[in-house]
Amino acid sequence: MNVVPDTSVVIDGRVSAAIDDGQFADATVSVPEAVVAELEAQANDGLDSGWDGLGELKRLAELADEGVIDLEYVGERPSEIERGQAAEGEIDALIRDLAERLDATFVTSDIVQAEVAQAKGLETDYIDPDVRRVGTLAIEEYFTDDTMSVHLKTDAVPKAKRGALGEMHYESIGDEPLTEAAMDEYAREVVDGAREATGGFIELSEPGMKIVQFRDYRIAIARPPFADGIEITAVRPIAQTDIDDYEHADELKERLLERQRGVLISGAPGAGKSTFAQSVARYLNDNDYAVKTMEKPRDLQVGPEITQYTELGGRMAKTADALLMVRPDYTIYDEVRKTDDFEVFADMRLAGVGMIGVVHATRPIDALQRLVGRVELGMIPQVVDTVVYIEAGEVDTVYDVRTEVKVPAGLTEEDLARPVIQVTDFQTGVPAYEIYTFNRQVVTVPLDEEGSDGRETGVDRIAKAEIEREIRSIAQGYVDVDLKSQNRAVVYVDDNDISTVIGKGGGRISDVENRLGIDIDVRTHEENPHYGKSGGGSGAAPGNTGSAGGQPPGQIVTPEVTSRHVIIPVDGSHGETVEVQAGGEYLFTATVSRGGEIQVSRGSAIADDLEDAIDRKRPVTVVPS
Repeated sequence: MNVVPDTSVVIDGRVSAAIDDGQFADATVSVPEAVVAELEAQANDGLDSGWDGLGELKRLAELADEGVIDLEYVGERPSEIERGQAAEGEIDALIRDLAERLDATFVTSDIVQAEVAQAKGLETDYIDPDVRRVGTLAIEEYFTDDTMSVHLKTDAVPKAKRGALGEMHYESIGDEPLTEAAMDEYAREVVDGAREATGGFIELSEPGMKIVQFRDYRIAIARPPFADGIEITAVRPIAQTDIDDYEHADELKERLLERQRGVLISGAPGAGKSTFAQSVARYLNDNDYAVKTMEKPRDLQVGPEITQYTELGGRMAKTADALLMVRPDYTIYDEVRKTDDFEVFADMRLAGVGMIGVVHATRPIDALQRLVGRVELGMIPQVVDTVVYIEAGEVDTVYDVRTEVKVPAGLTEEDLARPVIQVTDFQTGVPAYEIYTFNRQVVTVPLDEEGSDGRETGVDRIAKAEIEREIRSIAQGYVDVDLKSQNRAVVYVDDNDISTVIGKGGGRISDVENRLGIDIDVRTHEENPHYGKSGGGSGAAPGNTGSAGGQPPGQIVTPEVTSRHVIIPVDGSHGETVEVQAGGEYLFTATVSRGGEIQVSRGSAIADDLEDAIDRKRPVTVVPS
């Protein structure tokens, strides 16, 4: 008897099993080189299937040495083109052609392969795939009622995170390190269980990493070379809450049902964000809203009536396109992390879908600030109108987000009125932050700083920085700013800069005052009460190094203008903050990248000033800040 096995039956180990059962006793097993090539490629990619198949070939060799079977390798290795078309069935066709040429029995565990072979008249032996029946997983024994996650690794003692929400402790739960054989058995059981269980599936399968959903458990399996050893991390929810369990539940429920909203649920890892999101999803579903989820991986614990979607074609943007056809009332997006995620979230919200995003943040305002730069500033309140911050399993803070045209807090001139994003504490109605554009910068200003203890408030720091920037663009020497009040400042400059800063008839300083809405008094450093007390030496202005013009020595650079950036190469100073000047005039302050350069996006005000200096052939200098 002559048999030709395909890749599927070799991976399953069913050829040697059939031989042990006497089915293929004294047979000649002709293994196609195409099978060897597939197994080798899979093993090189770190896939378990490749290693399983190579192990089966070793067992067949041992059976041949014992005289139980005859073993031969036949055919030629597939070409690069044929390997590239494996998904289209080219390798399968090569194996079937070999079986036909050898007049052998074609053996497979692939039902499609079996059907095609039978249709072509081949003698075919279809063997059911070997599926391990798993009721419970061995790693479930590590879980107790208060265990959130179990962490296992080769040559390490098992550990777990246990405790109440917000009070988790990472502790050892075993005495002996786990062997590689034990870890391999755990990993194989998890994968087999995911394939067999009704509530199980493989969420992600990449070389060196698998993410599996097995009933209530989300399990990540890492293998070399991706990890330095086999590692298994199993997570499960330890609490299922109802929205009524949370403080201010009635107000939140009314807010969610009033109309479709944009909500960010934020908090630190393990704070209970997903648990709260699940309770919101169930509440909305129970109140006649069609609710869906977008997750990668899928691990929210919601009822079967809430469909959980993952990436479509490897992109959440495609999932969003599909969901817009499904027309949900609310979509739970878990988790919103990258720029693409925020853009998808914003697109769906602006399309009229109620969106609830889960975001990692260590402060309530941080969740909203992650939208800055990713979503046009004026659109943020249309995208997100509610921020819920979770801490230790409880609703700690709820912010209401809206736009108002007003003079920002701390500024007084009426002509400074502009659109301001006002972030208000939902429970108290007291404004907590304002976000707005100030002199071409987006600033987030906390409003709970009174400055009564002598410390600078957020507005003070912004005002000082902007005044300093404006004056340094005019003055050649050192500039010091003393903010006397919200609408008055004193600027100290070198003697030879006084006339330049003030300008003819006071016109130049008046322009600066009008732009900033602040009265500015210009004086010399000698008039500064703190003059000479900063360690710069007797009679020296603060920070003066004694070089010409009062500025430290700089490095002349040659900027490169590309289609998207102005790139300034800098020798040394990697990771340091520097000033960029043109013709001795201050342009801006920046941090030098690890690659030794500063990039400025074209189209910005800074880039325009820089390109103007280049066009005028003014020397561009980088000076340590």
